[in-house]
Amino acid sequence: MAGRLFILPHGSPLEPSAHRAAWDSSIPANQRAVMRLGGGGLSHPALLPDRIGLAPDWSSPRACASPPLCSPNNLSPDGTTSSSSHDTTRTRTRTHDIMSTPTLMTEKSSTASSKPSGRRLIYTINFVAGLAIFFFGYDQGMMGGVNTAPDYVQTMGLGYSTYQGPSEGWVATVTQPTRQGGIVSIYYLGTLLGCIPAGIIGDRLGRIKTMIIGGVWVLIGAALQSSAQNIGWMLAARVINGIGTGFLNAIVPVWSAEVASHTSRGAFIAMEFTLNIFGVVVAYWLEFGLGFVGDGSSQVRWRFPIAFQAVPLIAFLLCLRWMPESPRWLIRAGRLEEAREILGRLRGEGDVNHERAVSEFEDIVGIVKLEEEAKNENTYWAMFFGTKGGKLNIPRRVQLSVWLQIVQEWVGIAAITVYAPTIFAEAGYDARKAQWLSGLNDVTYMIATLFAVVTIDRWGRRVGLWWGAIAQGVALFLAGGFGALLKEHPEKAAQYGGASAFFIFMYTAVFGATWLTIPWVYPTETFPLHVRAKGNAWGVVGWSIGNGWLTLLNPVMFNAVHEKTLYIFGAVNFLSIPLIYAFYPETANRTLEEMDLLFSCKSPFTWDQEANFARLKEEASRLRHAIAQEVVEVDGPEKMDDM
Repeated sequence: MAGRLFILPHGSPLEPSAHRAAWDSSIPANQRAVMRLGGGGLSHPALLPDRIGLAPDWSSPRACASPPLCSPNNLSPDGTTSSSSHDTTRTRTRTHDIMSTPTLMTEKSSTASSKPSGRRLIYTINFVAGLAIFFFGYDQGMMGGVNTAPDYVQTMGLGYSTYQGPSEGWVATVTQPTRQGGIVSIYYLGTLLGCIPAGIIGDRLGRIKTMIIGGVWVLIGAALQSSAQNIGWMLAARVINGIGTGFLNAIVPVWSAEVASHTSRGAFIAMEFTLNIFGVVVAYWLEFGLGFVGDGSSQVRWRFPIAFQAVPLIAFLLCLRWMPESPRWLIRAGRLEEAREILGRLRGEGDVNHERAVSEFEDIVGIVKLEEEAKNENTYWAMFFGTKGGKLNIPRRVQLSVWLQIVQEWVGIAAITVYAPTIFAEAGYDARKAQWLSGLNDVTYMIATLFAVVTIDRWGRRVGLWWGAIAQGVALFLAGGFGALLKEHPEKAAQYGGASAFFIFMYTAVFGATWLTIPWVYPTETFPLHVRAKGNAWGVVGWSIGNGWLTLLNPVMFNAVHEKTLYIFGAVNFLSIPLIYAFYPETANRTLEEMDLLFSCKSPFTWDQEANFARLKEEASRLRHAIAQEVVEVDGPEKMDDM
């Protein structure tokens, strides 16, 4: 393929136009003859079609029907010709504002041997992003053990401690559960406060700088938490820590999605969430082990786990120095050569002229131009309420992201993760066995996330959410049912308690394989480039609301209705199935640049969106065929060999 066609907007986006008329009127016949077509991408007339631009490969001897007329020195960025003499330098010229000057393309990238590229670079980025996600999981799991530390309970004025003998040591009794829950939940106020500016900064300053800012906030919060001397100090430190986490949660998944290939984007982020749950596992077993140090009353039991969260964050910040910026953000910022070099490393083993790298570069350039001319207002207010939202339907995408994250918490994981020991105690196990079972449940959780790595792109997002909701709902109803039978028949504690514990394990495994990752992937995929960081921040808003709400509500529910709490969460799982079916279109194996096509439909229902998407793709295919016929008519059938 000698070159690649891409279509750039000049009029109102999302308005269909006369495809052939636009083609005929905007490009002279002698220039149409030299254009080479490429498949896929966002070459769609309904979104883009009032101007058509092309990056022909001038190195091809068949790239010009008339070299003096269409050589790179004679073809200006606006499609007109000049009388300059022909040069052998390879140049790409495009009809695009941000590319108003020709870009020189060297025959071979000079970075191929000096910097990591290809799979090695992808895996390195995956690991570095995973360090931040590991911290996120560790930070969530950490407070479960901190809340049971006798010295912490006394320092924060949450209750008192009693000595239970050599085997148990000092055991804390909490008399202020609301205050205890407030310390935990105020963290989510911090994430809510952090994700909003993170979205703005991430779109303005870039992904790397925003992640550095978030990491610094987290380190300050960790230092303050680990040295806290009273509840006021602790509350302030939790908010600061949450602000940093909000920054990271809003930007790290976006960065990951923007560097990953569209065919493995879900698996890329799913691997990071395996490290997320590994963080939960490390936090749990670290605190479990510290409970056996001395008589259990040492400050180390809670101060060291809090301080330890700084370790992965320091490693993350140090590694960011060598990590590439998102090429999509760089193109939007006008830093084209940097973006081209990074895409060459990501897609072409360091070769900036690799077909995949060039193809993706041109697709991104096209969508950037589209979004610039759409002139949508991109404030958070406009994104949520739809004021001056244009026809990209961004408010709908915001609602989908926020509610998917809220529902993720309401399907029961917050209760299972934090209150698993209570649930196992309800099932008839003593305190020590309940702790062991909780730790093993976390290990099961981590292993199950590997299933998502394999299936999330192969099966798609919708199927994963469907079967996950069904299996989770069944598991929660059965776990609650056997818990109720245990109370009625205590003589059968081994049978009913064991069955209840089994279904808790089953629920956790299914959640890890499905609902853990997909609600985090979905917001990173669905938003246009110019508001992608802000869009993902809306997902973090939903996660913060869902988590903070249930952190306060869970202890009240378990104290009031005990195992019947699981019925409530089981019902939410079943209610989520029609919600996903009706409103959440499939995003797997579609490029980030195709999402504007998918969400361009006026109807919010998935069946209408999919039909509209198929129609638009078919129109694009017909347009490409029509242009190919023009080439045949002018140059003859042999010219089709290059397409």
